[in-house]
Amino acid sequence: MEAVVVLAACAGFSGVALGAFGAHGLRARLADSGDAARRLEWWQTGASYHLAHALAIGVTAALDSAGQGCWTRCAAWAFAAGIVLFSGSLYVMGATGRRRLGAITPLGGLAFLAGWAFLLVAGLDV
Repeated sequence: MEAVVVLAACAGFSGVALGAFGAHGLRARLADSGDAARRLEWWQTGASYHLAHALAIGVTAALDSAGQGCWTRCAAWAFAAGIVLFSGSLYVMGATGRRRLGAITPLGGLAFLAGWAFLLVAGLDV
C-alpha cells in the first residue's frame, strides 16, 4: 500500500508542476508559434487527465488499505501507465510539435480504461 500512496503523491505533484509549466512557461515559449493554441490544448488535456488519474491512484491507495486486494493495486499501476503514455505523449507533442507521438496516446487511453476495469472488478469482488 505504501508504494501506491507514494505513486499517488508523485503523480499529483508532477501533475500540478506540469500543469503550471504549461500555463506559464510553455505558453511564453510558444508565443511566436503558429500552432501554439493547438499545442497548449494538447498540454492542457494531458495535465487534466494526469491530475484526474493521480486522484484515482489516491482512491486506489485508500481502497487497498481497506483490504480490497490486488485489483486496486493493478488499477493504480494501470492508471500510472496511462499517465505516462497518454499524458506523456501529449506533453511531448505540446512541447515539440511532433505529432508522431499521437500514435502512443491511445495506448495510454487503453491503460486508463484497464485501470477503471480493475477498479470495477475490485468493487464487484467485495
